[in-house]
Amino acid sequence: MVELLRPFGPDARRWADSLIDAFGSLAGVLAAGPAAQRVVLGRNAAAAQHLETIREAMLHALRCDAFTGPILGDSEALLSYLAFDMAGLATERLRILYLNAANRLLADEVAVEGSVNAASVIPRAIVRRALDLGATALILVHNHPSGDPTPSRDDVEATRRIAAAAAALDMYIHDHIIVAGTSWSSFRAMGLLRTAA
Repeated sequence: MVELLRPFGPDARRWADSLIDAFGSLAGVLAAGPAAQRVVLGRNAAAAQHLETIREAMLHALRCDAFTGPILGDSEALLSYLAFDMAGLATERLRILYLNAANRLLADEVAVEGSVNAASVIPRAIVRRALDLGATALILVHNHPSGDPTPSRDDVEATRRIAAAAAALDMYIHDHIIVAGTSWSSFRAMGLLRTAA
């Protein structure tokens, strides 16, 4: 961490220590994003911009690893990408990974920004977008800023509503993943989604 900040002045050691104290690790610092980093770095915009450039490069590399082949072929790469991208978000975000019949990514889009609850999720809009893209399967992903990956009742209800709307048009929900800090949960692994017929 110190070496990343050394070009920006003699305070590199202090900044590095403060960032690690605030976010726990280098991965935590980079996942936190620029707004949170600037709180620690103060007025040093160049250092914050440098860390953002490193974050974007890491996201690009993780995204390439996760989405080069069929998504379900390497769930570890997918989870690494999602955790790095979403773990530091201050508000909830529901994103949908739209997949084709070969489980290759067609689109990765944010469906809801803010609190993800059963009322805010509109299955019709998600399924309509899937039809527009020619998607046959979806992976739902959202984050819990609280750090607890346990699905809420609203999470379960919203997922059931989306799954029912998708099933009516022969689309399949592979999973709903909740990212929370350094942990995650899977509706599929928890038995909250039925297996494919």
